Amino acid sequence: METTSQAALLVKMTVAAWDTQNNYFTKLIDTLGNEQLQKEVAPGRNTGVYLLGHLVAVSDAMLPLLGWGDKLYPELEEVFIKNPDKATAVKPSVAELKEKLHTVNAKLSSHFHTATIDQWLDRHMAVSQEDFAKEPHRNRLNVLISRTNHMANHIGQLLLLK
Repeated sequence: METTSQAALLVKMTVAAWDTQNNYFTKLIDTLGNEQLQKEVAPGRNTGVYLLGHLVAVSDAMLPLLGWGDKLYPELEEVFIKNPDKATAVKPSVAELKEKLHTVNAKLSSHFHTATIDQWLDRHMAVSQEDFAKEPHRNRLNVLISRTNHMANHIGQLLLLK
């Protein structure tokens, strides 16, 4: 197998892994009720609402990190990334977060399925050209791999709410 087709296969597998985890996450969130999402996944741990907002905020932050535009919902960063659960009583509603999830997913999906192999293997925006030349693994595809794993971790936590 030539290098180009190997790279294409790796990109295809990575995007498919994201799609699988993201579809599972979205279906799980859509099946959990407001009352279930208000609960902590374990005593003293994050609530389902916080984890939902956190994953929306992290996914939204992928847009500028991957060079695909600004965040759609920058206000989520303060509540769901910079602060722990229960640090603020003011959070968007579950319905708002679910809507934002679907919007962010649609935007990411359009980029994921149209990006070229070269775009996936190019640097992400948090690494300089100089550092990327020394560390080419700091690319967009690697971001997608780490975010897919991150989502899978939180899916495991959310399953405790069922």
